[in-house]
Amino acid sequence: MELDAFDASLGQWPHLPFHCTGLLLGNGASRALWRNFAYDSLFERAQKVRNKPLGQTDLALFKSMGTENFEQVLSALNTTVRVNAALAISASAPLNRYYAIKEALIHAMRSAHIPFRLLPGEHLQAMARHLREYTTVYSSNYDLLVTWAVEQAPEGFDELFDVDLGFDVRRVRSDATRVLHLHGGLHLIRQVDGTTRKRNAVGSALLDGFAINQPGEVPLFVNEGRREDKLRAIRQSDYLSWCHAQLAQHQGPLCLFGHSLGEQDRYLLEAIEQAGVQQLAVSIFPLSDAWILSQKHYFTTLFAGREVQFFDATSHPLGAPSLNVPVPKPAVKRKR
Repeated sequence: MELDAFDASLGQWPHLPFHCTGLLLGNGASRALWRNFAYDSLFERAQKVRNKPLGQTDLALFKSMGTENFEQVLSALNTTVRVNAALAISASAPLNRYYAIKEALIHAMRSAHIPFRLLPGEHLQAMARHLREYTTVYSSNYDLLVTWAVEQAPEGFDELFDVDLGFDVRRVRSDATRVLHLHGGLHLIRQVDGTTRKRNAVGSALLDGFAINQPGEVPLFVNEGRREDKLRAIRQSDYLSWCHAQLAQHQGPLCLFGHSLGEQDRYLLEAIEQAGVQQLAVSIFPLSDAWILSQKHYFTTLFAGREVQFFDATSHPLGAPSLNVPVPKPAVKRKR
C-alpha cells in the first residue's frame, strides 16, 4: 500500500477489537519508563564510558571473532583459560582480557540502566498487573525491568527454573503467565557446561553484581549486533533456543509494544510467521503525523495479509506517562 493510503489516527489500547494472548516487548517499552535506555549499542557505549572502557586489545578480540556480543567473547576467553590451564600454558593474558571486558561491560550497563532505588514499587506492581493479562510475555530486552516487576508481585507468573535456579525444559506449563527472555537478561547466567541458571539475587543486587560470577560463568544476554550474530548466540543456549521456539508456536493475537522488528531482529518476524499469527496489535508512539504514517506503512507491509490494529503507545499500561521516571541531571563539579 502507498503511504497516502493511511491516516495519522491511532486507536486506544482499551478499545482494540481483540484480546492479545501474547506480548512482545522491545526497547521502546524500556525507554517509556527510563529514557536512558535509548542507547543505540551497548558495544559502542562500552567504548565510551568514563571508567575502564574497552581498549584496543579488547576491540581486536571482538573483531577477530566477528561479533559485538559480550557473552560470546567472554565465553571464548573462559574456554581459552581452561584449555591453557590443562596444557600448563600461562593463562594470564586471556584472563586479564576477560576481566577487562567484564569491567567495561559493567560500567556500560550501569551508565544506562535505571538504579533500583529510583524505581517506585508501585510502578513495578502496575507493570506486573498488566503482564499477568497475557498467556506469554516475550521480552527481547535484557534489562531488569520485567524481572523486577515479577519479583515485586510474583503471584500469577510461571516459574521456569527449578529449586536450584537451573532452567528445566521439562517443567510442566501451568495456567500462569510465562515470561520468556528471548535475548537473555542480566538476571541469567550461562554456566561452564552451557546450561542456564537464574542468579540468586534480588532487587538492586541483580544490577550491582550482574557480572560477578563463579569462574567460567558469564552473563547470558544477547546485546545489539548483526542478525547472524544474535542467531548464533541463541542456538548455542538451551534457554534462548527454547524461548525462540515458543514464540514460533504462539497461539492467538500478539501485541508488539515498543518493538520495531528491524533487520537485525528479522528472525523474530520469521518466528511470528511460523506461528501463523493472524491478528496483531502494534504500538506507535505519536511523535508526529509523518512518523505515524511511516510506521503504519512499515508494519502493514511487514504483516501483509494479516489484521493489524495500531494504537497509541501512551494509552497502553506499560506506556502510560505516569510510569516514566525522570533521569537525574549529572552533578556539576564546581571549580575551586
